[in-house]
Amino acid sequence: MIAPAVAVETYILAKDGNRPFLMRRAFATNAELEMVVKTDAISFPATAKGVKAIADVLVHRFGIDYENVCTVCLSRPSDADRRHFACHWLVGMSAKSDGQVRVGCGRYDWHFGSDGLVEKLVITIDVMNMFPTTELAATMNWLSGLPYPWCTPGEVLEGMPKAEGFAAIEAYVKQARISPER
Repeated sequence: MIAPAVAVETYILAKDGNRPFLMRRAFATNAELEMVVKTDAISFPATAKGVKAIADVLVHRFGIDYENVCTVCLSRPSDADRRHFACHWLVGMSAKSDGQVRVGCGRYDWHFGSDGLVEKLVITIDVMNMFPTTELAATMNWLSGLPYPWCTPGEVLEGMPKAEGFAAIEAYVKQARISPER
């Protein structure tokens, strides 16, 4: 049995590092993915079923379009979160095609089986903003300086770039700090 924190960390390493083989260490064979996308800045299929299909959506296809991916969760599961864990997240990346930067945030709702593997993941993308390539260095320096993959909202807010468009990210993270998902 794996701990929820290990399953979440493994997923993040798989997605951020374009390592699809790791997905089988985090997800049950018949796991389900549901995507709730509240922005036009990025698109995903609404659902996927099975670890292979989930890896295809979240690692293979994602890795074709994006690089410099860095994801942090804004809280960490406790022993009480063995069956369900909800947390806010923050991600930054650049598009391989043109170098355009995307920074977004939302919520993960993890559902674990008795073996600790993910049986269902609901990913909600609440905010996703795009920035010009000139913001890549500042954005990646900020993100790569954060504790990975577990980070507090306060740590995210420290050193956040001041480019136009970060105000919505800042407001979301401040709200996540006030009302944690527990």
